[in-house]
Amino acid sequence: MLKPVLILCLGNEVLSDDGFGAEVARRLIEAGGLGEEIEALFAPLAGFNLLDLLQARRRVLIVDTICTGKAPPGTLHLFSADILVPSRNLTTSHQISLPTALELGRQMGMLMPERIDVLAVEAEDVTTLSETMTPRVSQAVSEAVDQIRIWIDGIYVVSSCR
Repeated sequence: MLKPVLILCLGNEVLSDDGFGAEVARRLIEAGGLGEEIEALFAPLAGFNLLDLLQARRRVLIVDTICTGKAPPGTLHLFSADILVPSRNLTTSHQISLPTALELGRQMGMLMPERIDVLAVEAEDVTTLSETMTPRVSQAVSEAVDQIRIWIDGIYVVSSCR
């Protein structure tokens, strides 16, 4: 039996903009109304440590920060995790990327999600020890919550068409 659809917010609450995921999760949970089919949570994890949370999910939306340098801080990026490239030449388990972790999970016989999407905010500062996000990233939280609600609505439209 599959677990509820997961909105998995990642990050580190004490590294400035990396606290984005924690704040998005807090707002989603406090607002409620996600229903029994949707679970939202914050997890300060990465790589291989995500497998237990991802196992037996039909769909997952990962919310996190990203540093592409190609967009202004606070810009939201929504994309399929399929475009991410697995890690190469790993020297420690901390270097395991999401695609590498998913492939390892599949090779171990774990039921991985059919689809994983990523909603990432372009970060300005993910290295300063601070529980405060930069203004542009902080302002993007509300827009991210709105985008997540649209993503959820899209799941139900797609599911009803099958």
